[in-house]
Amino acid sequence: MQPANLLLLTIVLAMVAYGLGYARSRALAAPLGGVRHLKSLPGYYGVRAAVWCGLPALIILALWAVFEGKVIQMMVIGSLPADVVPDSAGEASLLMSRIQNVANGSLPPAMVDGPVAGAADLLKSLQAQSRTYMTGLVISVALLAGFLGWIRIRPRLNARKQVEAVLRGFFFTCAGVAILTTAGIVFSVAFETFRFFERVPFLEFFFGTSWSPQTALRTDQVAAEGAFGMVPLFTGTLLISAIALLVAVPVGLLSAIYLSEYANKHVRSVAKPLLEMLAGIPTVVYGFFAALTVAPFIADLAPAIGLEASSQSALAAGLVMGIMIIPFVSSLSDDVINAVPQTMRDGSLALGATQSETMVKVIFPAALPGIMGGILLAASRAIGETMIVVMAAGLAANLTANPLETVTTVTVQIVTLLTGDQEFDSAKTLAAFALGAMLFLSTLLLNVVALKIVRKYREQYD
Repeated sequence: MQPANLLLLTIVLAMVAYGLGYARSRALAAPLGGVRHLKSLPGYYGVRAAVWCGLPALIILALWAVFEGKVIQMMVIGSLPADVVPDSAGEASLLMSRIQNVANGSLPPAMVDGPVAGAADLLKSLQAQSRTYMTGLVISVALLAGFLGWIRIRPRLNARKQVEAVLRGFFFTCAGVAILTTAGIVFSVAFETFRFFERVPFLEFFFGTSWSPQTALRTDQVAAEGAFGMVPLFTGTLLISAIALLVAVPVGLLSAIYLSEYANKHVRSVAKPLLEMLAGIPTVVYGFFAALTVAPFIADLAPAIGLEASSQSALAAGLVMGIMIIPFVSSLSDDVINAVPQTMRDGSLALGATQSETMVKVIFPAALPGIMGGILLAASRAIGETMIVVMAAGLAANLTANPLETVTTVTVQIVTLLTGDQEFDSAKTLAAFALGAMLFLSTLLLNVVALKIVRKYREQYD
């Protein structure tokens, strides 16, 4: 049975266990005079039975899904002859991809060597055995544990306490997983970044003005091992993000001010949902709009005013990206402005201030921390956008501040470097992790600066 189907079956068994536990608690309470003689409500006994049934089975299913692929890969690779066994983890990954393609029918066995075809047959056999063993073990554990949980229901059993203990453990586990995931991401990126700097000098990466990660075919090309200067990439990222914020921040902020302070209920009920719909449009649609409408318009308009514009430009990508992130600024700013206490408005108006003066001198300073949070979110969204840049700004890593020229961004290059089957032993592939680390540090610095600004202005309204 497939893991997804087994997961659904486990959930169904847990629901059945809930019903049986609920019924058993009420049956035990009937001779005593009703459910008031139970230590907990019947629903807690049902939840306890469902937890006994589902939790151990789900843990086994999760562990099996995590380690199944690695164990099978070790067994398949171990069955190969010594002359076919790969020498590195990257070669092993590529070899397993070929074996899996043969096993699932994507690659005919006649097109590969005999050992690879034999390994594909072994892979299919091991996967079938693994599914059978996993299904039998998960169902057996669910039924046995559910029966034990059901039969141990007693009127004096404090089921609520046990259920709440399980929930506390679940919440703690979720928090721990979130923290460990963050730490894992940081350490994995840092480890690969250190490997990259073992191959490329630190100063060349940070201060180099040429980006050409492809391995050169001739010695007279730009470096024998490519050029890995990140300056053009970060310049393009900052240029496009700055254009996007110049569009989104004024439009979004002024829209929020109008909707929260000046618009009537009818206009607000129509305009706010329409504005927020911009956040639901897929980025590929924005990319089509930028590539087919905005970029050609800019390229045709520029010569009319004496300028020269590329068919793909930072200005086209920045303008469309700015439209995309308007809801991030407007929605959050609108919510923050509405959260300012009405007493502050009334006090300002009572002292003779106009509505505009109240907005500028009272409401806006009070809402500034939240507004900064919205702008920060919009900036992070702009920095991390990829699809619009690929379709409207291109892939050329040009070191320029001219918004009418083709540029690229850090995220686009990360996607380009990691597209397809890659070996994580070359400077070209490891460069993606170095770019990711620098992008992470830049975003972290942006968060620290914004937090200091928020704290500075929030102190005035404690």
